[in-house]
Amino acid sequence: MRRLLLAALALPLPALAQTMDVATLRDAALTDTVAWGITEGLTTEIGPRLAGTPDEARARDWAVARLKALGFANVRIEPYQMPVWVRGEERAAIVSPFPQPLAITALGNSGATPAKGLEAEIAFFPTLDDLKAAPTGSLKGKIAFVSHTMAATQDGSSYGAFGAVRRAGPAIAAQKGAAAIVIRSLGTEHHRNPHAGSTVFPAGTTAIPAGALSVPDAEQLERVLNRGKPVRLRLTLTPRQIGMRESGNVIAEVPGSDPAAGIVLIGGHLDSWDLGTGAFDDAAGLGITTAAAKRIMDAGRPRRTIRVVWFGAEEVGGVGGAAYAKAHAGDRHVIAAESDFGADRVWKFDVALPPESVAIGDRLATALAPLGITRGSAVAGNGTDIGPTLAQNVGAVDLAQSGLRYFDLHHTPDDTLDKVDPVQLQQNVAAWTAMLAVVANAPESIGPFRRK
Repeated sequence: MRRLLLAALALPLPALAQTMDVATLRDAALTDTVAWGITEGLTTEIGPRLAGTPDEARARDWAVARLKALGFANVRIEPYQMPVWVRGEERAAIVSPFPQPLAITALGNSGATPAKGLEAEIAFFPTLDDLKAAPTGSLKGKIAFVSHTMAATQDGSSYGAFGAVRRAGPAIAAQKGAAAIVIRSLGTEHHRNPHAGSTVFPAGTTAIPAGALSVPDAEQLERVLNRGKPVRLRLTLTPRQIGMRESGNVIAEVPGSDPAAGIVLIGGHLDSWDLGTGAFDDAAGLGITTAAAKRIMDAGRPRRTIRVVWFGAEEVGGVGGAAYAKAHAGDRHVIAAESDFGADRVWKFDVALPPESVAIGDRLATALAPLGITRGSAVAGNGTDIGPTLAQNVGAVDLAQSGLRYFDLHHTPDDTLDKVDPVQLQQNVAAWTAMLAVVANAPESIGPFRRK
């Protein structure tokens, strides 16, 4: 005990005070209820929140009321306009050689079939590269079917590896002359839940009907194709583009004591796909980051301003993040971080800090270790919403959640509140609270971080 006391007294006073404060705040956050309250309230009182729809508008109003009630300052909505796509009828069935229905959902920005649907022969491609290799015009009058081998990983890297099947596959099929495309969902579970998500048709490419089959149905279709007979599919997808509509970002702040020290930007996204209630993706992320910011606010005034943003229209292409970065390009952001990977335990962290601020990373390692969080070796900067801000030479902290369950639920009807584990949610809040306590109060200057 004497040796511990002498070691503590040998520390500079600011470092000693900060270590004790961070630990106290972190440990208290393990009993947090604010994050659950936000997650439960948003999913129960609003439900699905497709970008640019009246449901997302109701969610913005709900967010303003909740953030004001929690005591945040400068709460406001920053609106912007965006093109809006909405879902229609969705049906798919094998016509021959073995007639049977398939579970399908349209991808965001999908084109539409005729109201009565279309019927055509399947052209099967085991991978996206196989589709790319198809001769131009070879798919005329056919429905392309593209599969993949995505598997669950802790860091979610499999999504990065196979995501182009959804994002780029439909446009490639259209350029090859396909009448439509179906893909194996970007998911890792074996429920008959197709996974939604956006695709992109570049300028000059006509949007074709594009749908995602549930994983079991995609595997069933592959087995039918492997029988060696021609396979015909009937597909009905009737989504439509409804023109420009309003979306917006909801902003709240914990004002700092030193405006010159800069802004720590945190948050998640308010919108969701319309198949579930968006609990994992991303009501929980909003709950986690907001609860952590409130804990810092309630503990006293931090050195740096903490700005909490509930970004709109993330799912349809990061519209809210781009709008925020444009509107706030003149603000001095020093660190940005977002929570958009569910609600399971944080297992590692990474940083992107300028040379003069490297000691912050060391203090984070000390603060997060008791939560079972190790330091990674990657350069932080993960997140669709903060990406445009990070591009303005802003540093980052990533608090990486386990992704082993995430793509079982991502963009599906199963993304609902019952999948959120309250204890793991609290571990997230504790991690974010510790991170903010270190970063927002760090005595160092945090200058620009220039990514190579």
